[in-house]
Amino acid sequence: MVGAAEAAPDGIPAEKKSADPAKPALKKAAVSSIAASDLAEFEELPTAVQSLIRAALALTQRQLTYRFGSADPDLGGMDCSGTIYYLLRSQKRTEVPRQSNHIGQWVIDHSTWHGAPADGQWSEAGLEALQPGDLLFWSGTYEHAPRELPISHVMLYLGRHRETGKRLMFGASDGRRYNGEARCGVSVFDFTLPRPESKARFFGYGRIPGIAQKSIPPIEVRKAEPATPKTAS
Repeated sequence: MVGAAEAAPDGIPAEKKSADPAKPALKKAAVSSIAASDLAEFEELPTAVQSLIRAALALTQRQLTYRFGSADPDLGGMDCSGTIYYLLRSQKRTEVPRQSNHIGQWVIDHSTWHGAPADGQWSEAGLEALQPGDLLFWSGTYEHAPRELPISHVMLYLGRHRETGKRLMFGASDGRRYNGEARCGVSVFDFTLPRPESKARFFGYGRIPGIAQKSIPPIEVRKAEPATPKTAS
């Protein structure tokens, strides 16, 4: 099943997608990648989650652009739900649905789910249970037909960067950022909550059904030391 287009984080696609998924207007890939060793929690993760993250980071090395309607990297790019669909199927999770809202329902029905607060305002306390390997979901990222579950965007949480302490995620987007730079394609991105004025909302997060997890205690990340000024000779 081919999913609907997944768009830029503010609900306005960065480019007008073709109505024909077989002939999309493609932009050149602009992606970022990291090593698994750059993630502070990685060594503490269960083997299955480590394998999942390694497979995700390997995809960021392939220079794949954002391609509406695609779940096949051999087509040169994938959309957000197609990327998660392909990633999980590569880990033998053949029951994963194709579309972002269906993936969200799959998580809600079969695993641990953390939904948005009643007022929709997330805090650090609401993210305390977030663990590397969880799936992240947004609503309102683009216009679509009515859905029982209004999810329109999905990504994979990677954990915190060992040096900066920033939360990172993996997936496909045309417009989300990494280290302040807009990215297009299958990439590593900063995990940030939508701006208050955005139409997009962070809908919730949850564990992938059937993948072993364990609680990872907060890890102290090493902050980069400021450069020492040189003295005049």
